Amino acid sequence: MKRRTAWVVGAIAAGVIASGTVGGVAIAGGGEVDTPITGEALAKAEAAALAHVGGGKVTGTEAGDEDSFYEVEVTRPDGSQVDVQLDETFTVVDQKADNDSGENAHN
Repeated sequence: MKRRTAWVVGAIAAGVIASGTVGGVAIAGGGEVDTPITGEALAKAEAAALAHVGGGKVTGTEAGDEDSFYEVEVTRPDGSQVDVQLDETFTVVDQKADNDSGENAHN
């Protein structure tokens, strides 16, 4: 019986390692896992960000961002990107141009 238990435990461990998940949470190279905005909050956050930026397309969202309660990434018609930071009431608290170098510049 001990051999079977050891085999089952080993198979489970191998599956966890292969899938890159532990308890349903993805392992992301030691960094944080971004949590997308969902539901009614998503609709409100998108509307607030697009109104602030003046249009474009929402290309990413994050709840619980390190800079604010919500972050909405908008790609403008000219191809530039901006990260709009929102508080819990969907009020814009900051905006940062998102450039290719990974650095953000305040607009």
